[in-house]
Amino acid sequence: MKPDRIAADSALTALAPLVWGSTYLVTTEMLPPGRPLLAATVRALPAGLILLAIGRTLPRGSWWWRAAVLGALNIGAFLYLLFVAAYHLPGGVAALVMAVQPTVVLVLSALLLKERITALHATACALGIAGVGLLALTPRAGLDPVGVGAGLLGALSMASGIVLTKRWGRPQGVGLLTFTGWQLSFGGLLLLPVTLIGEGLPGAVSGRNLAGFAYLGIIGALFAYAIWFRGVERLPALTVSMLGFASPLAATALGYLVLHETLSPAQLAGALTVVAAVVLARPRPAGNARRRRKPPGASPGPAPVPPPGRASSPVPAPTRAPAPAAGRHDSGPDT
Repeated sequence: MKPDRIAADSALTALAPLVWGSTYLVTTEMLPPGRPLLAATVRALPAGLILLAIGRTLPRGSWWWRAAVLGALNIGAFLYLLFVAAYHLPGGVAALVMAVQPTVVLVLSALLLKERITALHATACALGIAGVGLLALTPRAGLDPVGVGAGLLGALSMASGIVLTKRWGRPQGVGLLTFTGWQLSFGGLLLLPVTLIGEGLPGAVSGRNLAGFAYLGIIGALFAYAIWFRGVERLPALTVSMLGFASPLAATALGYLVLHETLSPAQLAGALTVVAAVVLARPRPAGNARRRRKPPGASPGPAPVPPPGRASSPVPAPTRAPAPAAGRHDSGPDT
């Protein structure tokens, strides 16, 4: 893969977590209070149904259960566990618990995708967790077993969804938007009964609420998940997972710009640490390494041209290879 293509794919994929980082601001400023599951359902289900109507293609064969599994892991279970963690933990602790996701992706990629774990990748994961900790933790942060458990399960859910999406790929002849619609629909259908039983519907909805729901459904789901799954197809699983760190960066920046929150030196250091972790985890073009290293026994260059002035025989010489000179060894590749 060419370096410019890697950079372009990474930049486009990073737009998804940047959009998701705005979810907190939209939820608190534009949506009805105390309705996190409703927000998650409205975010996923309408966008999924719209994409299904556009694509007019349903899963076939084994892709029925595969799409259901991916929809549950990437959308339904992940969003539910994310909101449980957010309700039981301070925002900084919830973000820190969810930051273990790249480490889970690293391990699952080694087990399911046979990708090699390098020291550079492990360092990137450690830096990412440390950066989110500096970015999001506050002195009053506390721990709640239910919240921590939900956060860890949520990280495991999304990490498993990323790796399985990478392993199974996309069925032949099915477009990216249709594939995204399958997952959003299954995830939204999984969330719908939980939302109706656990929260119910609000008594009244304002125009501001409708605008917030529209943003979450069109921008936060339809657009963001389409480019996210595109990135999962084109980039290594760990790289995609590390790009998810752009979400707390965006949330922090919007809090500073829109809500006039202050940033401490530790938060600024955390932001720089997260950026460094993403840079370390970026994929390297394999072609560069191959050009730098020549295989053993490779010819150092083209065969030497005989000096001018030497007469050539009009009769072709035999093609028999000459015997090696005494004291020299054949340097040809015979391994």
